[in-house]
Amino acid sequence: MSRALTTTRLAFPLLAVLAFAACTPSGETPAEHSSADRSEGHTSSSAGLPAGHAENGEKRSLVKSKATSQSCIDCHGKEGNAPLDPTYPKLGGQYADYIAHSLQMYRDGDREHPLMSGQAKDLTDQEIADLAAYFSTRPSQLRDLHGVH
Repeated sequence: MSRALTTTRLAFPLLAVLAFAACTPSGETPAEHSSADRSEGHTSSSAGLPAGHAENGEKRSLVKSKATSQSCIDCHGKEGNAPLDPTYPKLGGQYADYIAHSLQMYRDGDREHPLMSGQAKDLTDQEIADLAAYFSTRPSQLRDLHGVH
């Protein structure tokens, strides 16, 4: 019986180490991150983006995309609060990380939309960071829907 007890004592730590190693594969990024994040080894959606500059983002928001002939403000409004269509999101005051992550996913094809996929496909990391900085600093018309029936 003491041999079985010794084997059990040794097996438990070994199994724990193997289970932990299986959960955290070396050098891999979780599959839920965008393809750009995965290929760059990033561990979060906006990891690795340069610092965003709101003034550059404001200028970039006016530039028409080659793919769609639309600018950001054509659909979302000057400060991101006047969408052309009520199904388009208001961007003013939204978290910069959320905007950046969404743009990265559209750019990388991990999230698709008939307009946004083309709109974002040629954006650089710096442009994404700048746009996210700009729209996140605009006045917010977002509201908490907690308690709305």
